[in-house]
Amino acid sequence: MTDETKKNMVENYVRAYNDFDIARMLTDLHDRIIFKNISNGELTLELEGIEAFREQAEQVVDFFTEREQKIKNMVFSEDGCEIDIDYRATLAADLPNGLKAGDKIELKGKSIFRFTDGKISEIQDLS
Repeated sequence: MTDETKKNMVENYVRAYNDFDIARMLTDLHDRIIFKNISNGELTLELEGIEAFREQAEQVVDFFTEREQKIKNMVFSEDGCEIDIDYRATLAADLPNGLKAGDKIELKGKSIFRFTDGKISEIQDLS
């Protein structure tokens, strides 16, 4: 798989995420996608399979009035791609951790993508 193909898949995924377009987010995902969210070095969420990914993506859509990942840097490896992102979002609902509707979130993070059989087979979001 070429770096250009990886770049296109990752950019499509990020644009779809920003647009709340779950169907488009799933377009390039492997049926056995593994998704991990790691915050402050701690695993906070791990999913396996495209249906589990879809369900989680559908559940969190209502948490935000807007959200955006901006790709700041992209580095390719033989079977992967790592991106640095600036993330911002506005909450649509109060969260159990004390954040309230209307609160803005801004952070810098990293996402690591792995590819298998011409599809994205793993995503790790680190913040």
